[in-house]
Amino acid sequence: MPFTCDLGGDRYTFPDLKAVLAAASPARSGDELAGLAATSATQRVAARSVLADLPLQVFLADALVPYEADEVTRLIIDSHDAAAFAPIAHLTVGSFRDWLLSEATGSAELAAAARGITPEMAAAVSKLMRAQDLIAVARKVGVVTAFRSTIGLAGRLSTRLQPNHPSDDPRGIAAAVLDGLLYGVGDAVIGINPATDSVPAATALIHMLDELRERYAIPTQTCVLTHVTNALTIMERGAPVDLVFQSIAGSEAANAGFGIDLAVLREAHAAALALGRGTIGRNVMYFETGQGSALSANAHHGVDQQTMEARAYGVARAFDPLLVNTVVGFIGPEYLYDAKQIIRAGLEDHFCGKLLGLPMGCDVCYTNHAEADQDDMDSLMTLLTVAGCNFLICVPGSDDVMLSYQSLSYHDALYLRSAMGVRAAPEFEAWLAETGIAAPDGTMRALADGASPFVRQIAENLS
Repeated sequence: MPFTCDLGGDRYTFPDLKAVLAAASPARSGDELAGLAATSATQRVAARSVLADLPLQVFLADALVPYEADEVTRLIIDSHDAAAFAPIAHLTVGSFRDWLLSEATGSAELAAAARGITPEMAAAVSKLMRAQDLIAVARKVGVVTAFRSTIGLAGRLSTRLQPNHPSDDPRGIAAAVLDGLLYGVGDAVIGINPATDSVPAATALIHMLDELRERYAIPTQTCVLTHVTNALTIMERGAPVDLVFQSIAGSEAANAGFGIDLAVLREAHAAALALGRGTIGRNVMYFETGQGSALSANAHHGVDQQTMEARAYGVARAFDPLLVNTVVGFIGPEYLYDAKQIIRAGLEDHFCGKLLGLPMGCDVCYTNHAEADQDDMDSLMTLLTVAGCNFLICVPGSDDVMLSYQSLSYHDALYLRSAMGVRAAPEFEAWLAETGIAAPDGTMRALADGASPFVRQIAENLS
């Protein structure tokens, strides 16, 4: 069904709902590459005008990707909670925005509505929102998960310690881990992207991380970000797997490009739960996403990249994950050209994920050929912290020497804790105080002559 809008003496026609959503999106290179973007600022305004007047109900009646042809669509529709949707079912996309921003709509109301909001609804309303709107609403949403540490509590910001190494050298990885611990990083997860994806290599790294965690009694979880089918094999062989990782996307075809489907995710989820390794919680899955993944696989079905990204969150929430993060600038400038687009995408992804009830984090990052730098990442990490982001990813010196992209550093976590007053997960914070790495109030202590024996031991190991 076509949609029309008269604006400035001109009539704008959009052939279907997909076209409205795509034209309403803020400018980004991926949608331009796909031929989906608005051709002018005026057309974008016209699309947003149409979108604002559309009832939320339309997203239940008009599937962007056909139900019969796509298991992600079937998951979204079949798992929709009509009772949770009922209080907002009468709203248009524009009035839904007003409801989200209302002071009368708090954390309890947003949590109650989460399972009634589809990914497409979340993406649609985000297209009508300024950056401050995305921040203000996401800040109201609290999503708490747990395994050995509790992630997502108010006033807390967790971090993933990412000690990647170009040859998976155990000594290099261990040095990066211990260095990160001295900065209070790692309460969300200590997670390695392996340089190779072989089962023996991943198994060796899993054992190494688990031995290190147990040696220092660290209340966190570890993960080697190998393919989910590898994780299943590794679990079958009795290795100490904490979290199962997988990159996911917003269509069945895009997920097939990752070598997965919903059935294998369900199998891995059940296997990880059966291990019972969590001490305070049972959230065992870790998902990564990123705008442009479906488009890069030619599996976007003519849907704009941000809406496809939100559909990936529909996949994630079916598995009650411990962690979900958008690797926001990793895919490259073909999809998010510059810092303006990366910052906007990071705020959109965080907002949509939180609105859908997910424990959202972000890899605040960019590739070396993007029009961005660390000043831009400083801006995004600060904005996400204000927005209540559950966790951020940190690597030694901001430079991932294995994946060859730029992220956040351990030092950036110190800045955020100091400037924004956010603290680590309570279990991890207590461990930092017990070991002398931090003061009881969470303040990090400098490595000096008066450091605790534990800190001196780590320093000696690093030297």
